[in-house]
Amino acid sequence: MSLTPEARAKNIKVLIFDVDGVLTDGQIFVIPGPDGKGIEAKGFAAHDGLGITLGRLGGLRIGIITKRNSQTVAIRAKDLKLEFVYQGQAHKMNAIKEILAKTGYTIDQLAYVGDDIIDLPVLRQCGLAIATANARQQVKSVAHYVTLNPGGFGGGRDAIDFILTAQGTLDKVIEQYLDEENAAAASADVGMGNM
Repeated sequence: MSLTPEARAKNIKVLIFDVDGVLTDGQIFVIPGPDGKGIEAKGFAAHDGLGITLGRLGGLRIGIITKRNSQTVAIRAKDLKLEFVYQGQAHKMNAIKEILAKTGYTIDQLAYVGDDIIDLPVLRQCGLAIATANARQQVKSVAHYVTLNPGGFGGGRDAIDFILTAQGTLDKVIEQYLDEENAAAASADVGMGNM
């Protein structure tokens, strides 16, 4: 018997996101620098950032795996205090295996959010495969859950809300986040943008 997406979500301890097309809308802006080299810029959704804070308050261990190497992504990952940051990963299962070894969790306890075919090896094996609304059809066809919003427009937040709702903790972590006395919540998503 196949598990429902909600049943799979109840078991999740680790949540990993792809970046381009998942935490961004997939556009990559290259701005010419004074030295003739390009400066890469991307847009990230604030809803996803706050969602990552909620996920961490809910006990999830969160990170990213991306094929590209980008200073922009490194800055955003630092702002979000992501535990796992893997850039330059052409074969994402290698990073997944490292994360599982570090945490002691199993692949069934890991959720992955992707949008394109490079994500398929992880999505085919993880406990909860999530595709963003803008994902390629090949990705949606293997996903256990498809977000309501596309990447870069709250798709990451949809994934977190889905997991925390299934785990019965979303309302509790929202109240923790809103509690002025909660120091962890107060400092959780204060991004500096490398200032």
